[in-house]
Amino acid sequence: MVTIRPIRRALVPVDSDAARRVSALNYDEFQGDLEIWEAIRAAPESVLSVTMAHCAVATPDRIAEGDSEASLRRARGNFDRLRASPLTRERRRILYIYEIVDPGRPGVRQIGLGGLARTAEIRTEATPGGPIIRNEGVRPPKARGRARLIEATRAIIGTVNNAVPDESGGFARTLERRADEATPDFEVEGAGGTTHRIWLIREPGAVARLQRLLADEPEAYVADGNHRSAAAAMLGHESFLAVFFPADRMGIAPYNRLVRLPGHDPDAVEGAVEAALRRSFDVAPAGGDPIQPRRVHEIGIYTAEGGWRRATPRGAVLREEDASASIDHDIVQRTLFADLGIPDAGDERLTFVGANRDAAWLAAEVDGGRARFAVTLPAVTMSQFVAVCRQRRMMPPKSTWFEPKIRSGLVMALLQDD
Repeated sequence: MVTIRPIRRALVPVDSDAARRVSALNYDEFQGDLEIWEAIRAAPESVLSVTMAHCAVATPDRIAEGDSEASLRRARGNFDRLRASPLTRERRRILYIYEIVDPGRPGVRQIGLGGLARTAEIRTEATPGGPIIRNEGVRPPKARGRARLIEATRAIIGTVNNAVPDESGGFARTLERRADEATPDFEVEGAGGTTHRIWLIREPGAVARLQRLLADEPEAYVADGNHRSAAAAMLGHESFLAVFFPADRMGIAPYNRLVRLPGHDPDAVEGAVEAALRRSFDVAPAGGDPIQPRRVHEIGIYTAEGGWRRATPRGAVLREEDASASIDHDIVQRTLFADLGIPDAGDERLTFVGANRDAAWLAAEVDGGRARFAVTLPAVTMSQFVAVCRQRRMMPPKSTWFEPKIRSGLVMALLQDD
């Protein structure tokens, strides 16, 4: 049974035009602070000036540490201005329906229910029966940074994306019927031509019916936002901001890697990569076209010297009984990268690149000398993701790029009265 509670005080855009100006990509959809700075300059009223306030400065040379005291004060001031702006208004005791229309997935209607989830329902060692199941390790410094932003703004802005089994399809059908009965309160275009629509649910009877609808789901799997939920728990808050989507309506895109090996001779790197590949993979040249694998256990490798190669892991490195270890991201980490002296997925020589950058971009980074080689990996399948959750294992780090992503700033939770 999964619990959802109404947001007592929600801050939302006043209409679709305001939603366009206020909402933004999430902070983890950028490839660095300079991109964030440019995005804030292009949309100075957006919530990004709050969530990434260290980049909300006049010039790039003034970008500061993400959770410095000065940045947190700036976040508070920027959020106060957003609250006072004619672009936003407060709504009391609401749930909301969130629909994402993605032209890249025609015929798939991704629709979910948003509100406040209970931190006590997150499954941990202290709460082994919790129905909200994490599948990624939490790094305390990162969670603490999100917690400090909550403290500074007295608001929860980041939303946790969750998948529910919805094995009967009833959860999705009920939300669709409810959405089809009314015009969205606001909608906005997002990345990749997606459309994000929000229906605010305020009538107490409708709120109660939707709460019962989610309570029929036996469990939920955190798809995106482990650190956002951990931040709320770290502060002792009873709730965190969440949306629950049917698992079969969600999409997972590729999550690739760039590898930097400072100080290594390019020829030596080429030989080392080839030798490491041959130990665990069958390797074949792949021609000049960039490779973004579409099938499980098909991996692309690019070096400036050797071009693109296609690698297939041999049976000896597969661990099919372990849902996490059978995912290609884990296979590459414990074979290729470990053989090259990078056994830790948190090593700074690895850069994780989401699906908003394609294989051609990765190759250009290598050709430009900003990385030694690139690895492209197939997207984790939803069945693989659910299997890891049900085995109570952890996903390989940075292996699931859920897409489309929830847009930041469409619904925010205020934590206390003035």
